[in-house]
Amino acid sequence: MTPATKQRAFSTRDLLLAILSGLLLTASFPPGKFSFLAWIALIPLFISLRDKRPRSAFKLGFIGGFFHYLTLLYWVIVVLGRYGNLHMAISLLALLLLSLFLALYPGLFSALASQMVGTRFSFFFMAALWVSLEFLRAHLFTGFPWCLLGYTQYERLAVIQIADLTGVYGISFLIVLVNGLIFQSFFMKNRSLHTFLKWEWLFVALLVTGTIFYGFQKLAQKKAGKQSDPHLNAAVIQADIDQSVKWKPSYQRKTLETYFRLSSLAAPLKPALIVWPETALPFFYQDAPAFSSQMRHFADRIGATLVFGSPAYERKNRRIEYYNRAYMITPGISSAGYYDKRHLVPFGEYVPLKKYLPFLNQLVQAAGNFVSGGRQGPLMKKDLSLGVLICFEAIFPELARDLARDGAQVLVNITNDAWFGATSAPYQHLSMAVFRSVETGLPMIRAANTGFSAFIGPSGKILSRSALFEEAVLDQSVPFSPSPPATLYTRMGDLFAGALLLISLLKLFYLFRMRVKRKGS
Repeated sequence: MTPATKQRAFSTRDLLLAILSGLLLTASFPPGKFSFLAWIALIPLFISLRDKRPRSAFKLGFIGGFFHYLTLLYWVIVVLGRYGNLHMAISLLALLLLSLFLALYPGLFSALASQMVGTRFSFFFMAALWVSLEFLRAHLFTGFPWCLLGYTQYERLAVIQIADLTGVYGISFLIVLVNGLIFQSFFMKNRSLHTFLKWEWLFVALLVTGTIFYGFQKLAQKKAGKQSDPHLNAAVIQADIDQSVKWKPSYQRKTLETYFRLSSLAAPLKPALIVWPETALPFFYQDAPAFSSQMRHFADRIGATLVFGSPAYERKNRRIEYYNRAYMITPGISSAGYYDKRHLVPFGEYVPLKKYLPFLNQLVQAAGNFVSGGRQGPLMKKDLSLGVLICFEAIFPELARDLARDGAQVLVNITNDAWFGATSAPYQHLSMAVFRSVETGLPMIRAANTGFSAFIGPSGKILSRSALFEEAVLDQSVPFSPSPPATLYTRMGDLFAGALLLISLLKLFYLFRMRVKRKGS
């Protein structure tokens, strides 16, 4: 936008365009098959931002973002209402507050991007700004990187291979770049910029072509490695235990019998590893000698290592601390290895500021108020190293990266997505887990109580997966590297996102200085 351009408030048309962008963004995420919409979803918002002051642009982005998150995260009502036992009004209020908070990010993006629209290579700086805000959302206030824009492409394997260089942020950057270029080419009236479009098209064409070429090269390499690498025969057990009954003491024995029965079905396949979901045992394994003896005997009998979830506790300084724990039982070894969840779910596994929010305490009645387990290494199974991620830890790249750097050869994600009910959340959760394999170059074994359980290859390809809300036994021969692959992303982390954040800050500083100069002249 040039200094001489007249700036105006937004109209009803602008408002509808912003809302349309929000809805298109939601439609591009699973469970729908409309991931292609992500590549054009922001164009209506960009159109609405033309000739707008930052305040008006913020409002448009905020409103579009609010409709996006409201329709994307509607399942929060199910989690809090049906399973958290909160009144529907409180559940709806929580969804509204969360959506309003997250809408601040597209609002801020729009306010800042409105000062870039129409300038040379504006789409590059807008894409950098978008990624910068995604990066901040992933880390501020414990972080909530749920459904970042790049996750829409989880099934486009050739596109997402660059995640082993840039993380998911590289795909987000590319998507916003394409949106911005299309907008600038077909919806901008500034003729003086058209002479630069050929260079901008060339720039984006080279990036897109390079990304796809790199993707096919990596897919070919991983396919060749799959044939030569050793394999792990593994099985995943999905017992489909109803969340409303699983914590009842009278149901404990039936739960264990269900897992034994389904695991026995996998025994003829000779799995070396059997994985049960998060809190598969709805009691304290450490305090149930009869059950724990049965578990060890079962592992010895079928000759397979068992990985399963169970709550745990430790007494420290005259108080009891609870953990969301994954145990590993290895045949012939009496002691069990374990991993305690590091990144807990706010208002699900602990209540921030619970002194001031006592009405939310009922959300954690099931197994107490958990504490973080802190950084731990992978679980060792003879010569195989298993990196465990519990539940939504799979949406945090840094956790999988830590495990890969510590020597993990296979990622194991145990989760209990029963909380989500029959909503889009299980689909969204699985799509994000795919990227942890691409980023680290490690396969993933995923066990979910009600689905989706899955095997994911190092390329991010979903090798097999269960259906929702039914019992399932999945088995797969999983290739793994004898020495863990050290991808650039594993070694360097979010260097790409950090660089874009720096570029965005420098660009905004430049725009601020130019604005001050114009006012002073």
